[in-house]
Amino acid sequence: MDFTDSSTTTIPRPPPPPAPAASSESSLLLSDSTLQNASSREDHYVASITEEHEVTCWGCGLCLILSPYTPIFKCGWCGAISDHKAIKKDNKYIWWIRLRDRCLLCVLILFMFFIIGGGIWAIYPVIFSKSYLFGILHMTIAVLLSITTITTFALSAFRSPGTPPLIPWGSYPAVGKNGLAGYTFCKYCSKPKSPNSHHCRSCGMCVLDMDHHCPFIGNCVGAGNHRVFIYFLISSVISSFYVSLISSFTAFCILPPVRHIPMAALSGPGDYMLIVAWVKEVGFSFYDSVESLSVRGIVVIYLCVASVAVEIGLSVLLWQQLSYIYQGKTYLSLLSSRGTNRTSKKDCQNFVRFFGCPYSATRCLLGSWNSRKTHKK
Repeated sequence: MDFTDSSTTTIPRPPPPPAPAASSESSLLLSDSTLQNASSREDHYVASITEEHEVTCWGCGLCLILSPYTPIFKCGWCGAISDHKAIKKDNKYIWWIRLRDRCLLCVLILFMFFIIGGGIWAIYPVIFSKSYLFGILHMTIAVLLSITTITTFALSAFRSPGTPPLIPWGSYPAVGKNGLAGYTFCKYCSKPKSPNSHHCRSCGMCVLDMDHHCPFIGNCVGAGNHRVFIYFLISSVISSFYVSLISSFTAFCILPPVRHIPMAALSGPGDYMLIVAWVKEVGFSFYDSVESLSVRGIVVIYLCVASVAVEIGLSVLLWQQLSYIYQGKTYLSLLSSRGTNRTSKKDCQNFVRFFGCPYSATRCLLGSWNSRKTHKK
């Protein structure tokens, strides 16, 4: 809520009880002492209420007087938001989360090098045996895709995801009017947190424009590495598609042929038992051919299956990320905006801002797009 000046709430002192009509001197003294004690207790209670609602703004250091029961307030000078209900939660299993991230990072690195090394060992001797120029072409494509994928992976995993800007805080002369508007205080980092930042306990830092924490790269995806992370996904999807394509071609070349079972005996849809028998024969024939596979054939089949699985998973993730970029949001901002009236403009300009296209290329692309829409009208 916005801060507004308010006076301290006090409790009015009740009038003293009427004195008895006839009393002794000792009774009068007792009544006077009782009134003095009650008055001192009321003064102490009023002072305690005043002290409770005189708080210091963490942003500018000014003393604020608040109305009762105000756990969340906004400073009228610097605009900083204070939340007295915020509790620093200690995660007992944070070491396990960080260990998991390190293990998944190592597994992903080993998997990428296995795909590259296994492909060179199992696929390219077969490709070169078919055609030398064909082998040179595919070797060049494989090297370029490998370098691109490994480079973008390293940048997204080991580059800082982006930290909030460093701004002065804590003292009135250093903080100007609305100098900390919308900022909150991070109890984990013990410093200001901008409105579009989020604290990641796995990384132990506040991340600017945080999208999510990816355990496979062992890092958060934020303003500092979000674009590189998208490049990594695009490169990985293209590489997986290429591996599945070239491994399927290699498997077709080196796998033993499956024994052909003629279907001439099948005369119509009523021959159900004949169809079942034919499927069994084909299955046993395929099993016999796989049983006689060499190590190279097993590696080729694994590369084909693994690349297809990775391609499907990364394609879904890439589509999700691109849809968020089109909406001008991140994953966390989309979650926080659910149930509210906050909307963002869905436009291709969000892609231009995200990827930082040059002005000339942007003008040409948007000009052709607008002319196309005008022509359709």
